[in-house]
Amino acid sequence: MTYKSDIEIAREANKQPIQEIGAKLAIPSEHLLPFGHDKAKVSAEFIEAQANGQDGKLILVTAINPTPAGEGKTTTTVGLGDGLNAIGKKAAICIREASLGPCFGMKGGAAGGGMAQVVPMEDMNLHFTGDFHAITSAHNLLSAMIDNHIYWGNELEIDHRRVTWRRVMDMNDRALRDTVTSLGGVANGIPRQTGFDITVASEVMAILCLATDLADLQKRLGDIIVAYRRDLSPIYCRDIKADGAMTVLLQQAMQPNLVQTLENNPAFVHGGPFANIAHGCNSVVATKTALKLADYVVTEAGFGADLGAEKFLNIKCRKAGLAPSAIVLVATVRAMKMNGGVAKADLGPENVAAVRDGCPNLGRHIENLKSFGVPVVVAINHFVSDTDAEVQAIKDYVVEQGSEAILSKHWEFGSEGSTELAERVAEVADADMANFAPIYPDDMPLFEKMETIAKRIYRADEVLADKKVRDQLHRWEQQGYGHLPICMAKTQYSFSTDPALRGAPDHHSVPVREVRLAAGAGFIVAICGEIMTMPGLPRVPSAEAIGINDAGQIDGLF
Repeated sequence: MTYKSDIEIAREANKQPIQEIGAKLAIPSEHLLPFGHDKAKVSAEFIEAQANGQDGKLILVTAINPTPAGEGKTTTTVGLGDGLNAIGKKAAICIREASLGPCFGMKGGAAGGGMAQVVPMEDMNLHFTGDFHAITSAHNLLSAMIDNHIYWGNELEIDHRRVTWRRVMDMNDRALRDTVTSLGGVANGIPRQTGFDITVASEVMAILCLATDLADLQKRLGDIIVAYRRDLSPIYCRDIKADGAMTVLLQQAMQPNLVQTLENNPAFVHGGPFANIAHGCNSVVATKTALKLADYVVTEAGFGADLGAEKFLNIKCRKAGLAPSAIVLVATVRAMKMNGGVAKADLGPENVAAVRDGCPNLGRHIENLKSFGVPVVVAINHFVSDTDAEVQAIKDYVVEQGSEAILSKHWEFGSEGSTELAERVAEVADADMANFAPIYPDDMPLFEKMETIAKRIYRADEVLADKKVRDQLHRWEQQGYGHLPICMAKTQYSFSTDPALRGAPDHHSVPVREVRLAAGAGFIVAICGEIMTMPGLPRVPSAEAIGINDAGQIDGLF
């Protein structure tokens, strides 16, 4: 059988006008700000009017640690949303926006795949509605105003050696990780060492995704610590008087984006923090809006469950007062084989033994997720090369872990292939079996929170941090930030900080080389191992294959 490519399927989509998609959630057309015919922002006024409505059931989709074989977390999120609608449920999905960095780097698009996609795909993976550009501009406005304040007399007495606010851009560019600014003479300011992060690692991105409205957004922006004086007292964004202008730049970006799946079901696509260097979830305002408008909301958290799901449950749910009714953990036969030691080039032939050997990675995630008090259903995202014996091996293993696994063929058949998964997930969600709680309390010391994550989620023996890091954590506790949750910046490919260590490693160490206070977002970032907050492009970046063909269509993006 010959299958069409993802981009061919997306181009053939029978899209409905975005007003018709809004109507499925009872959003009046006057409360949609259209960007063309197939995407729109939902007005703040409409969102505010829904505040007292009843919430639907929240379903989290997460996955095993990613492998080059592919897992299909977004594809499963879309397929499950379509499946729920197909069985008569009123469901919406909530996913993140795509960063240009991975699109032109190595990951490709982020709109699902096969018959389980969100459209318009090209728009979503490029400029979309301009949210990332607004975030980049707001972030860099603050950067410019800090240097400008120092240049014009430095009334706040900023120690220019202790400016912590870096610059950002939405592109992978390793050359900008460490830079020196203001060279060239007195007129250009005081030279200092700084650098760039990728936009998805910006605290402004995290703030937009955790803020509840514009007033909360501006307060959080004002709370950003941008620098310190010589006596180590903090300088805030509001001291620079940048918070108002930044809010203006972000006003429209705060409004969730509404698009549709291939089956014309509503999808909110908003925000995009990476899960390996940020908190990895779509915006709180999009999720809460969807919960007021639909009976079931399917959302995803980035990368493996040790990163995205942990942060969704310990940070987003804690801060936003959310509680999932069920968790869907995505796994594939191919990924199990890779975790079992099979090379990507050798994944084709049946290898039940390798599947079994790779299953401990899946089992570790099941155990971790259950520790949050939420029931777990495993979705086996079907590849056409999978054999019945390989699928059964995963099912048998999952039963041994006290859970259940369901084969889903949404990539190939859309909602027709995800009906069984949708029916079971709805049953679990409706049974109200969840007793959700984060795995550490607010009042636990910051370093102990890191140890809790490292030991309970990563199965490490210890967290390694030098005196400088520990002293910094202690100072933040003394300044009133000890109640904040921890956002671990760590490789997505392994439970450990070694990306080559697959499976379910234990008795390892987690080195924390740096900590950053995101006072506005409301968490502490712990940078572990060799993780970079400004990624680099691979040897052969995806951008080399992207262009416009003779028909005026974009090729190579997906």
